[in-house]
Amino acid sequence: MLEVCPSLTSATPTLEIHALGIGDREDPVRLRFTADPGPGIVVAMSDMRERFRLIANVVDIVEPDEQLPALPVACAVWEPRPDFQTSAACWLTAGAAHHTVMTQAVPLEVFRDFADIAGIELAEIDAQTTVREFGKELRLGQVYYRMAQGL
Repeated sequence: MLEVCPSLTSATPTLEIHALGIGDREDPVRLRFTADPGPGIVVAMSDMRERFRLIANVVDIVEPDEQLPALPVACAVWEPRPDFQTSAACWLTAGAAHHTVMTQAVPLEVFRDFADIAGIELAEIDAQTTVREFGKELRLGQVYYRMAQGL
């Protein structure tokens, strides 16, 4: 149900059993650990009806402010770039999904290449992003993809 790669930590993960609470199933055994601090990227794919949009937010993975003993899964706490307010506004404006992938292993250039190869839109949120310019980029992207499909 929730897969988190232990390559996100240099510590030894623990195996723990926590109540599932849904689905009338046995309580699962899960890996528990906290991701190592460092740069990362959070991505989500959204269906825009006539095309797909990949949204990528550059983040800094940080240590949690406190222990999270009740969390039944591995965790990563991050601070989005350029800041929480701008990131959240752009994420919502882009129509990003709530199912995401976080990576510390795949650089943004790889997502750019993938978007080019797959012919999908890539909306990037990074340290230089502003809500105003991001909105303009999305509108220009919409025009481009409509024209590319033919009216």
